[in-house]
Amino acid sequence: MTIVFSHPGCLGHNMGEGHPERPARMDAVEQALQREGLAGRLVRRDAERAALDCIGLMHPQKYIDQIVASVPSSGITRLDADTCLSPGSLEAALRAAGAACSAVDAVVLGESKNAFCAVRPPGHHAETSQAMGFCIFNTVAIAAAYARQRHGVGRVAVIDFDVHHGNGTQEMFWSDQNLFFGSTHQMPLYPGTGSKSERGEFDNIVNCPLIAGDGSSEFRTAILDVILPGLETFQPDLLLVSAGFDAHMNDPLAGLNLRDNDYAWVTKQLLEVADKFTNGRLISTLEGGYDLLALTSSVASHVEELVQA
Repeated sequence: MTIVFSHPGCLGHNMGEGHPERPARMDAVEQALQREGLAGRLVRRDAERAALDCIGLMHPQKYIDQIVASVPSSGITRLDADTCLSPGSLEAALRAAGAACSAVDAVVLGESKNAFCAVRPPGHHAETSQAMGFCIFNTVAIAAAYARQRHGVGRVAVIDFDVHHGNGTQEMFWSDQNLFFGSTHQMPLYPGTGSKSERGEFDNIVNCPLIAGDGSSEFRTAILDVILPGLETFQPDLLLVSAGFDAHMNDPLAGLNLRDNDYAWVTKQLLEVADKFTNGRLISTLEGGYDLLALTSSVASHVEELVQA
């Protein structure tokens, strides 16, 4: 059984006309989840709102207070060149984090083997004290910390196949030997991090950058030869996925050439690792993906594999 956590509040985050991280992304994901043959096999749940002390597992109180105080009553507040807050942004970000934490509860307590968090804003660029790259709170990192603090999970891994490097997750995991971060991404590209030499204090960071024009062959080689061996050496107790779909060939923000079946393939590979080490426990959280048609088809391919696990 796969549980999908989402909430209408995620539609309320609006960063302005023409911004690629727009509410219509949620509609595109919903179209994927409503596809014939898939919708009836999913359990749907509204995401709860994460408490601020849950956000505080990875972000300091000063930063949280700054975000709360910056939410406008109308219009838009700009946090950096491409990250903004609207009146509904805090609610959306708290629902996103709440979805991930509820998913942790569900899989750790054995209610479901896996879960998908259909939420926005994305989170993997948010650093400890810095919103950036469309991200406010680091959803997947908060979920990792919550699994350890609430459920006593020992070792948590995050695999990130978004086209942009998850600098925030890397920064938060860098000095903790019980947290693992593995990433494929295009380089050079925003945010400029993610070289192979960035390995963390305990060799707990594995980066496998790809170059513009790379497609299925290069991506699959990176997963098989670099990411999975690192993950298997780490032997996680829980596997989290930063599921960004902007490495798709039709995405406007980058230059990789993945197709829908690449997302099905990598999901299956990660599920096999989860079966081996985590009793199948895997949680996927939406990150990027900005071509709406490609987002719909990619999410459908990803979630189909979760359902079949």
